[in-house]
Amino acid sequence: MSTQPLTFPSDFVFGSATASYQIEGAVHEDGRLPSIWDTFSHTPGKVVNGDTGDVAVDHYHRLDADLDLMASYHLDAYRFSIAWPRIQPTGRGPVNPKGIAFYDRLIDGLLERGISPTATLYHWDLPQPLEDAGGWPERATAEAFADYARICAEAFGDRITTWTTLNEPWCIAHLGYGIGRHAPGRHDPVAVLRAAHHLNLGHGLAVQAVRAAATNDPALSITFNLTTVRPASDSAEDALVVEQVRQLDNRIFTSPVLKGRYDDLLLETTAPYTDWSFVQDGDLAQIHQPIDVLGLNWYTPQTVRAVAPKPLTFGADWVPTNHIGIDNVEVVQLDAPRTDMGWVIDASGLEQQLVDMAAEFPGMPLVVTENGCAYDDPVVDGRCHDARRVDYLRDHISAVHRALEAGAPVVGYYVWSLLDNFEWAEGYAKRFGITHVDYDTQVRTPKDSALWYSELAQTHHVG
Repeated sequence: MSTQPLTFPSDFVFGSATASYQIEGAVHEDGRLPSIWDTFSHTPGKVVNGDTGDVAVDHYHRLDADLDLMASYHLDAYRFSIAWPRIQPTGRGPVNPKGIAFYDRLIDGLLERGISPTATLYHWDLPQPLEDAGGWPERATAEAFADYARICAEAFGDRITTWTTLNEPWCIAHLGYGIGRHAPGRHDPVAVLRAAHHLNLGHGLAVQAVRAAATNDPALSITFNLTTVRPASDSAEDALVVEQVRQLDNRIFTSPVLKGRYDDLLLETTAPYTDWSFVQDGDLAQIHQPIDVLGLNWYTPQTVRAVAPKPLTFGADWVPTNHIGIDNVEVVQLDAPRTDMGWVIDASGLEQQLVDMAAEFPGMPLVVTENGCAYDDPVVDGRCHDARRVDYLRDHISAVHRALEAGAPVVGYYVWSLLDNFEWAEGYAKRFGITHVDYDTQVRTPKDSALWYSELAQTHHVG
């Protein structure tokens, strides 16, 4: 029995995405100074196998070849991040001309190949001196970020099509300052909440800075990794913890950025840890700036249930948790297919999240800024057959199509990732790329998923 192919609108954007620390390497070259990820990855025990981004996939030296690779995949757009410590090595003060020159080459190379440049200002590589001064829990970091955004917009604001201020602020705040799995590796619940607020503030200040400096009327955006959270049962107790998790994972960012407020349930849930006195008069107005498109990074849903309350802990006794202040929630480990990251595969969650976002933020264009899977498939006789990734992408892109049909205004999809790369705390142990990279030789080999995705980008049909 044959089925009709799914067809996307002709102006739907199919792109791919990367992040600076994950691919560039050249961490000591041309004026770049250390970021928190340089420090963290060189700290024993923090990253699998002691891997670092010192070389990564050497994109800094292989830029032209990688641009040609993108063109061969017929990408409409490329989402990359600008490394703050290349542009402003200490996070404040003088601009590094060689850093500007590298991204000039990247942007111009994209445009020459007909690929639209989408720039993320911050994908986790905070200059180390700013962390030494307190990092994102401090208001000064948000103010420094706005100045950095201005510098980037003055340098590149005649060519960048879309600017994304922050990538996944939940990961920055929770994984970096609470759970400690990501740089800078801290374990402090109050720092998580302070960081979340100052990330929100940094976003609002950066939007204003870019709008003032850019000359080509770009789209302004932010990318969230919103949790698609589901209850384990129909009980009122499970429904409550679902809403509390949504507050800690999602609405701590979406409500101030898109609605100009922190929700009462968030303040109530986190009250044992802070009175939110770090929120100053006028902050919410600064945060609540108009944006043009909302980005979603999405990989897996989460199912939770209410359990017997556990005692809340504080200070040195605090137990790192994703859910600060929620003392009676448990993540349910479902018996389901998983990727090499251990993440449940369920494309219906992506559809649900897009439809929910469309309902909550009506009229806001949506773009899937990351989606993909980790599987390790070898190169054999010059080919990399990654059928599981092809199936994953087909299922998830079909889910995007269903969301479109349901009325969600989705305008683009960026596969994660263009290249196998440094996967943060997992080092080089997990491969997300549609391009296989031999880390010893840096040879790039398009996987079957790249060939499949290239066909999709050309035809806009999912067979």
